[in-house]
Amino acid sequence: MKIIEKSKEKIIFIAEIDESLANAIRRSVLEIPILAIDEVEIHKNDSALYDEVIAHRLGLIPLENEKLDLKNECSCKGKGCSKCTIQLKLVAKGPGTIYSSALKGKAKPVYDNIPIVILNEKQELELIAFASPGKGIEHAKYSPGLVYYRNLAEIKIDKSKLDKECVEACPHKIITEKGVNEKDIYKCDLCEACVEKCKGIEVKPTKEIIFFIESFRQITAEEILVEAVKALKENLKVLGKA
Repeated sequence: MKIIEKSKEKIIFIAEIDESLANAIRRSVLEIPILAIDEVEIHKNDSALYDEVIAHRLGLIPLENEKLDLKNECSCKGKGCSKCTIQLKLVAKGPGTIYSSALKGKAKPVYDNIPIVILNEKQELELIAFASPGKGIEHAKYSPGLVYYRNLAEIKIDKSKLDKECVEACPHKIITEKGVNEKDIYKCDLCEACVEKCKGIEVKPTKEIIFFIESFRQITAEEILVEAVKALKENLKVLGKA
């Protein structure tokens, strides 16, 4: 493996692995337990939005992840207790836009500026939200981020046929007047725009896989990779027993 870029929110790395393994890791990301609002008790809603729409919007607000038991594995048998559920409260009055920062409780929204609803003068919204961990295979709101991959590109250039039109054809500015910018080769998504404009360029995929992980910030990008591999190993154990 070779790391191209790494931060809390994003990791890009190149690996010599089979596509089936890369896809297995990608799919396993949806089996990482992530905290999200699962149930909402709305006590007052004077806004223009239906209760169901507000509940849906609340569910899609990313929350900082907490290590809790999954409801179906908790000792309360899914009824909801302190081991598997966190309560958040929202009390707001108009006029103005109500943002995710209005949610108060032990679980903190990752982003404070996500709009929930607009309240006019004298309109009110009061609710209690219950957040529980779940997996992306159940609902998209439990997804920790975006994970995707593609084959690393190999670009061959006949410099005698390289001109300004060839250079400008590349949307990612990988091709220069001197040839290929090797540092940015990972940006090539095999669109072949340069091939269509210039006969002296050949682009083909290699066996190496370039992997992209972008976190929604409930957990870090590195944690997404590590936890996805753990989930894959657990599934392989179950398969082995079967």
